[in-house]
Amino acid sequence: MSVSPLVWTVTIIVIVGLLAFDYFFHIRKPHAPTLREASIWSAIYVGAAVVFGIVVLMVGGTEMGSQYFAGFITEKALSVDNLFVFLVILASFRVPREDQQKVLLFGIVFALIARTVFIFLGVALINSFAWIFYVFGAILLMTAGHLLKPESHDQDEADNIIVRLAKKMFRTSPHYDGDKLFTIENGKRVLTPMLLVMVAIGGTDILFALDSIPAIFGLTQNAYVVFTATAFSLMGLRQLFFLLDGLLDRLIYLSFGLAAILAFIGAKLVLHALHQNTLPFINGGQHVEVFEVTTGLSLVVIIGVLAITIVASLVSPAGKAQTAINNARRHAESYLDLEYTADPAERERIYQNLLDEEDAIRAMDKKYRDKAKDVDAIRAKVEQAHARHAEYLGSAT
Repeated sequence: MSVSPLVWTVTIIVIVGLLAFDYFFHIRKPHAPTLREASIWSAIYVGAAVVFGIVVLMVGGTEMGSQYFAGFITEKALSVDNLFVFLVILASFRVPREDQQKVLLFGIVFALIARTVFIFLGVALINSFAWIFYVFGAILLMTAGHLLKPESHDQDEADNIIVRLAKKMFRTSPHYDGDKLFTIENGKRVLTPMLLVMVAIGGTDILFALDSIPAIFGLTQNAYVVFTATAFSLMGLRQLFFLLDGLLDRLIYLSFGLAAILAFIGAKLVLHALHQNTLPFINGGQHVEVFEVTTGLSLVVIIGVLAITIVASLVSPAGKAQTAINNARRHAESYLDLEYTADPAERERIYQNLLDEEDAIRAMDKKYRDKAKDVDAIRAKVEQAHARHAEYLGSAT
């Protein structure tokens, strides 16, 4: 089904309008969103994506609607996985919690622009070279393998080449000045960490696009469906970050689930490439009779794998223990590094979070607590936080 320029224009205006609304009504005034605020707006954006999918289903037919929902669910799952990396970047740059929304919105806008470029580039390649499906399939299979590595989320993604070049070429400040991108130090104009963290987010967004775009092209080659499914998967990602903050570590099997999904889509792309084969060294340049994966089967596999992954993560005792211990470490480190924020309530919020996690850890089976990764180092960090809090109470009185 072809989509008219008018529909394209209206769609783009709506998406830009939603981003503008997000900025002017939520981001301009720095604040840390409450769980209630994050929940409501996450539900609104997911609801908007579902309503749009129903419209596509009614107007474009079952096949187009199924392709949209399969693409949206896959891209949303990959976006949640990307939140792990965003969490590393925001922690690495010690971004004040009240300013994190602005950084995340920039990341969403940049991701949407980067993915749009890759979408139209991908469409052009598909229309000109059928063998590009082999390349897309290989990319997804390699990405699936990378996700199975235990250190896949432990890398310092914030220290990318763009940030290192910026630090070498320009004067940078180690201190924030509100949400300003530039500030004056010793009479000279310098970059603030706020600009550097946006550069880091932008650089990683480009890498994310290299994975996510081939994935959705494995489900549909309709440029409008690819664009809208990608755009709606990114909308509300900022609210989802604050909604899932502290729960991301709980999804200990998410990488395995995403690896399975990407491997499935990668295999589907290779099968599709064989079906449309034009390479002379494969079957003499003739198409190969292979099993073609339908959109309906793709949708069932994607939803099924995600459901199994999430349920397994949530009910796993080892996962619960590792999550609580990781959160205790994170809260302890945040408490020991409070100079980055001017919000006095932040100290009590973080310390209370630490106490809550400690209560949860004590209620768990000892064998799961002791098997957690780096448990001794984390205990030492928690003790430091308690000592610092005792000093703070002593100085306050």
